[in-house]
Amino acid sequence: MTLNLKFLVVDDSAVMRKVIISALENKMGILPTNVIQAVDGVEAVEKAAQNDDITAILMDWNMPNKLGIDALRDIRATGNKTPVIMVTTEGEKTNVVLAIQSGANNYVVKPFNADDLCAKIKQSCGMAVPA
Repeated sequence: MTLNLKFLVVDDSAVMRKVIISALENKMGILPTNVIQAVDGVEAVEKAAQNDDITAILMDWNMPNKLGIDALRDIRATGNKTPVIMVTTEGEKTNVVLAIQSGANNYVVKPFNADDLCAKIKQSCGMAVPA
């Protein structure tokens, strides 16, 4: 079953973007053509503004040009309510709290497994999560 959902995957690592896209495809049936990619926070803010049909944004924290946390704040400042899931190595509790306070809907610490990532996406987007 293929879900007609659209994702924005933001990470400066091409390998990590590929890992996330593979998880979306293999675990949720998302077509790679339904995934928009951004390499930094500047591009993330632009693409979030250009695409009003994004189901969720998967955002890294540490990126050049603009950090993910700053991109998150900029996206929220425009009134955009698209669910944002931080996918990052920044696992300290203070960073998790800061991300949630800045408007993140959820948080996944790298390295992650595909099942956990997809469960967080479903939870953040109000989809049923199988037990």
